[in-house]
Amino acid sequence: MSTATADRHELVRRGQAYYDQHLRAKLEPEHKGKFLALQPDSGEYEMDADEMAAIDRARARCPGRFFYILRIGYRAAHRIRARMRRGYTLSRHSKL
Repeated sequence: MSTATADRHELVRRGQAYYDQHLRAKLEPEHKGKFLALQPDSGEYEMDADEMAAIDRARARCPGRFFYILRIGYRAAHRIRARMRRGYTLSRHSKL
């Protein structure tokens, strides 16, 4: 594992731990679905319904720092979905 990858995993671990210990109970009841940009070392965060607005304010507040981004009340900030067209299998070119 590269140093950059290890650093990212550590940021995620620290960010999730800080959120679970200090913010979850406070934020989830009233802010479910909003995005949170959390700086896990300082505990500073910005929250907004618009992900980029939260990130931009967090960067202005703590320039040069890294942030853990999450969607309050969800396991992931984003989801990846795909939809199959009728008549096609999982193979991109094979037709039923």
